[in-house]
Amino acid sequence: MTALADRIELIELMGRYADIADLKGFTRLPFLVHTDSVTLDFSSVIDLPPMTVPLDEYVQVLGQAFAPFSATHHTITGHAIEIDGDRATVHAHVRAEHWVPAERAGGGPDRWLVVGFYDNEAIRTPQGWRLSSVKLTATHQENAHLPGPAPVT
Repeated sequence: MTALADRIELIELMGRYADIADLKGFTRLPFLVHTDSVTLDFSSVIDLPPMTVPLDEYVQVLGQAFAPFSATHHTITGHAIEIDGDRATVHAHVRAEHWVPAERAGGGPDRWLVVGFYDNEAIRTPQGWRLSSVKLTATHQENAHLPGPAPVT
């Protein structure tokens, strides 16, 4: 493989990663994106420490995590990729928007916005590049309360 082909595949991998949430592809897409276990660090947006979990466990959590949202849109740009043999790092900027249904918003804002960047690690596998580690660093958020419990009515 050429370095250019690797870079293209890694950028497409990040696109598939965004599609997991945006297309609600929680059952099939994670297996095309991640390694069998994945290290996750979303501590900048949720109150959980970084952890390494089996992919099957992560897949179960994904659907639950995105259940409150009627739609999401993740724009991932500015990919800075470093390749070292069968390992790569991908630094990319992200703007992630998450909308909740009007009844969940309770007359207030209906969109949780997260702006920041990803610092991900990927491994070349026989099936192609797969993310082994995902780290989101949020630099700005609006309406961060929206993914929380639904308001009592």
